[in-house]
This record gives sequence, structure tokens and C-alpha cells, in this order.
Amino acid sequence: MGFARTCSVALVGVEGVVVEVQADLEPGVAAFTLVGLPDKSLTESRDRVRAAVVNSGGEWPQKKLTVGLSPASVPKGGSGFDLAVACAVLGASERIDPRVLCDIVMIGELGLDGRVRPVRGVLPAVLAAADAGYEQVVVPECAAAEASLVPGISVLGVRSLRQLIAVLADEPVPEEDPDQHGRPDPLLAGLRMPGTGASTGMHGMGATPYEQGHDLADVVGQLSARAGVEVAAAGGHHLFLQGPPGAGKTMLAERLPAILPRLSRGESLEVTAVHSVAGLLPPGKPLVDVAPYCAPHHSATMQALVGGGQGVARPGAVSLAHRGVLFLDETPEFGSRVLDALRQPLESGHVVIARSAGVVRFPARFLMVLAANPCPCGRFSERGSACECPPSAIRRYQARLSGPLLDRVDLRVEVDQVTRSQLTGAGARGESTETVADRVRAARERAAARLAGTPWRTNSEVPGRELRNRWHAAPGAMDDAERGLERGVLTARGLDRVLRVAWTVADLVGHDRPDAGDVGLALQLRTGVPRGVPMAIGARA
Repeated sequence: MGFARTCSVALVGVEGVVVEVQADLEPGVAAFTLVGLPDKSLTESRDRVRAAVVNSGGEWPQKKLTVGLSPASVPKGGSGFDLAVACAVLGASERIDPRVLCDIVMIGELGLDGRVRPVRGVLPAVLAAADAGYEQVVVPECAAAEASLVPGISVLGVRSLRQLIAVLADEPVPEEDPDQHGRPDPLLAGLRMPGTGASTGMHGMGATPYEQGHDLADVVGQLSARAGVEVAAAGGHHLFLQGPPGAGKTMLAERLPAILPRLSRGESLEVTAVHSVAGLLPPGKPLVDVAPYCAPHHSATMQALVGGGQGVARPGAVSLAHRGVLFLDETPEFGSRVLDALRQPLESGHVVIARSAGVVRFPARFLMVLAANPCPCGRFSERGSACECPPSAIRRYQARLSGPLLDRVDLRVEVDQVTRSQLTGAGARGESTETVADRVRAARERAAARLAGTPWRTNSEVPGRELRNRWHAAPGAMDDAERGLERGVLTARGLDRVLRVAWTVADLVGHDRPDAGDVGLALQLRTGVPRGVPMAIGARA
């Protein structure tokens, strides 16, 4: 009787569970049984592994073969177990020393010719292996850079099963024929999930919009909207832009990720893990170090927005925008149930998807930007407008955004129609992305220094009770906001959010704590009601 075991990783959301892959050979009629709660794609690995072993020069054992995946209670799916199953079988048949396999984690799909193909979720799988105490992992060659992002672990990238057998058996490693120059790597075919490319708006792995030529200086006028975008970036506050078509709402949203600070190492690993599970990591860029930008179409379903789907739950747009920007253009056109599903992740910073097979948790701490027209035709707020929408249609259109959802939005800005003189004039341009980004970065550093020793890093994350008890505004600065609470203009949550925004404004202008002017600007941004407070943050600094 032959027995061997090695390890692989089962992904549950963006978290991994180390699975022991055991192979047992017994005398009897040749058969291959796979147990341990496998799904359809994993069950089919029996044929892939058999063909890969034979085509790699190995001998398939003609005995009763049982492969067990332990723990058996954890659902397992995908083709990433192929490599571990093949090596466990070869270890049981003594082609490879079983003792060599025990402490190695193997991740990869096998082609019928023995080539090792990449799979989604390599980074979270290697992170799970490192957390479990393993020090050696084997991954496909093209995913070795992604796996190497995890410190303290030895990564072996292989291109074929033949190479791995030679390495484990201490034999000369055969050379693999390189692919023809200029042709796409066939090993990457099918790695990306269909329907999640750049055309869907679910991207953010490449250069920032500023590096692609998008600059805040391109936005003509819109002093209030520019101030709202800057405050949103500095404090991580959600933003609602309302105005007629063509006023520049989309331009402002597209330029917001470029003024956000670069992701820290820990944040980069979080974002990269989500994008790896979704199959959105581009070749040659294993680490996402800039804020992602996700702009789903208004026809997106609830599963597309918050995650889920058939079978294994997949991350949605809110998770793909983790640590970045989620832009919902034409927000009233989204389904009401879809929008209301955003309430929980906006508060908690994560999404919990419950299915009969288990519960999946995805991170979802994002900066949300909503954009909407004032009425169905979009001309309601224009000066001398020709809006012909009846009042009932305008009320229905605006009521599509529920009060509880809007109450979670810190900043509400009216985007005015650009005038002819602003568009054609040769006056001074607005501040560039680089200038605003420097000011945002300095404000983030002030907030991080103040919040040192706490679990929060931005003002938007601080609970209201902590703000009221530990970080007070200047004496009398909150009087107008408190009167708004008494009159019913603000809710208790709204009062806390005004104080958060006021701290962000104070960080931007360099104040030790918010004064009456900072709170006044925060109130103006929160309620959308003009209060005569100057909106030029750069001038106030």
C-alpha cells in the first residue's frame, strides 16, 4: 500500500483554508475516487491529472486510488488543486519521495499536456499558507511574482509538471520550449473573468487617471465641486454630485483617484487579494499600489454590485473598489434594492454574503461618489431652463435615492452648468492634480498623527462618540450645527458627519482643531445649502 500527502489551499471569499491532499493506493480494480466535498470543476481534475501525468513521462498506477481532501467539511472548488493531486499520486506510487511533499503547498491547474496554468487567488492562497506556518509554495511560473509578495516564504515557479517532478526528485530540470515571440501567452487564456475588463468600469490596476493625462486643471469652473472632491479625498468622505448633463460630474469623479495617496503595503495586499480572486490582475503587475476606480453601469444587478452569483461567491463592485473610488453615474437609474444594499458596507467596511454552503466576507471600504441629474430631463436647475418635467415626475425621480442612503453621504455639492465665458475664456486654470494631491497627502498625515494608537486612519472612520469625547472643536464652533439638529435639518448621524468633515477641512487648512469657519464649510457641504462660506480651500490654507 502506498500513501502520500501534500497541501493546497481552498479559498472562501478572499480568505484561504489550507487543505491536506492525501493519496492512497491499494490493490484492486483500477479506479480513481476523489472525496472531500469537491465541486464539479474539482471532480473533473481526475481526467486532467491522469492525462498530465502520462504526457509528462510518468506512469499512472493501475490500482485502486483514493484522493482525499481534508478537512472534508470545507467546500472546495476550482482547478487549483490539480498540481497537489498529481504530486500526491506520484508520491503514493513512489515516483517522488513522499517525505519531500509533506511541507509544501502547491497551487496550480494542469493542462492535459502537463503544463501548469495559473489560477485566480494566488496571493490570498499564499497568504493563508504563510499564516498556517508553511514556508514553501509551488505556483505557476507566471504567478510567481504575485506569490513572492508574501514575505518569509519560498516560492518555486514551474511551467510544467515535468519540471516539478525533476525538482522534487532531484533530477536535471528539463527545458521547456518558449512560446513564439509576440503571441499572447496561452497559459493566461481564460484567467480573467469574462465581463470584468476595463470596458465594464471594473478596473483600477494600471496607472492612475492623472498618469493617463486626466488632470483636475482640465475642469473648468466648478469651485464648489472641486472643494467637495478635495475634502472627500482628504477624509475619505462619500460625495453626492448633482447637476445638469455635461456640467462635469464624470470628469470630477474620474480625477478623484489621482489625488488619493498611494496605498500602503498592507492596503496594497488587501486590494491585490480581491483583484486576484476576481481575476483582474494584469500580466506584469502583480501588486496594485494605486487606488482602484470602479464605475459599474446603472443596469448592474445586486450581485454585480455587492458580490455573490451562482456557486462560489465572487467579489462585486464594492469590493473591487476597496481602498479606492466607487462611482455610480446616473444613480437614480440604479434599482432601489441595489442602492439600498449599499447601506451595510458603507457603515461596516465589508460585505457578508450568506449562502447555503457557507458565509463569505469581502472587504469593502471604499469612497462612494454618486452623480445624478436634478430631474429626468436634467434641465431643472439650469438658469432659464426649458424643463418640462411635471413636479410629480421630479419628485419620483429624486425619491429614487432613499433618505437612509443619502444620510450616509457626507458631502452634497451642486454642480452648476458651465458658462460660455468660463469655457472659452483665457483666464487662470484651476489647481492641478499634483497641487491638490500634495495638500490631500498633508491632510492625511495630520489625521494619521492625531489618530495614532487607534484603529482608524481617516476622519470618516472615527465613530461619532469618539469625536465628541476625545477630539473637540473650538468653543462655540458647533453652535450652528447643533441648532440644525434641534430644527430637524440634521440627524444625529448627520451631526457626527458634520464634525468629521470639519476635522478634514481643519486638516486641509492646517488648523489644530475646527473653528467656526471650518464647521460652516462642513455644514455647507453636508446640507448643500449656501451659507456664504468661501469654497476655495487652497486660498483658505
